[in-house]
Amino acid sequence: MMAERAVVIRPLARPGDLGWVVMAHGEFYDREFGWDTSFEALVARIVADYAEEKARGPQAAWIVEVDGVRAGCVFCVRKDDRTAKLRLLLVDPKARGLGLGARLVEECLTFAREAGYEAITLWTNDVLGSARRIYQKQGFELVTEEHHHSFGHDLVGQTWRRRLQRGR
Repeated sequence: MMAERAVVIRPLARPGDLGWVVMAHGEFYDREFGWDTSFEALVARIVADYAEEKARGPQAAWIVEVDGVRAGCVFCVRKDDRTAKLRLLLVDPKARGLGLGARLVEECLTFAREAGYEAITLWTNDVLGSARRIYQKQGFELVTEEHHHSFGHDLVGQTWRRRLQRGR
């Protein structure tokens, strides 16, 4: 029998959190999909924008720790006055199977709803099957798909959207 693991979801606020998000994305996506450093650069820009625009409107980010070690993250940022954007969902492969991805998305949805956003959107790629399944279970619907060459690969980008209602 596997011992219970201590899981904590906390606001992204500690020194090293921002750098960990960039590093973890770069390392995990290289290892799992062979994506090049242009992906890590994109993540670095998203993280820098989050850190610099904190006062521009409701936004938040969370780190999930398993047994005291960072194991995942998600960001909820402002797209416009009515729409939030879910970004940078990641769960360390060593911590998968604990339901952390779903819990992080739920955290993001709750925040967006309470901040008064009417909808939430996200952009992903079709090769990220586990994340797409989480989004579908959480009520996101596929809006558009487009072929693109990014991160050293031919990919199919997808935009997903979900309406938000208070209390749901």
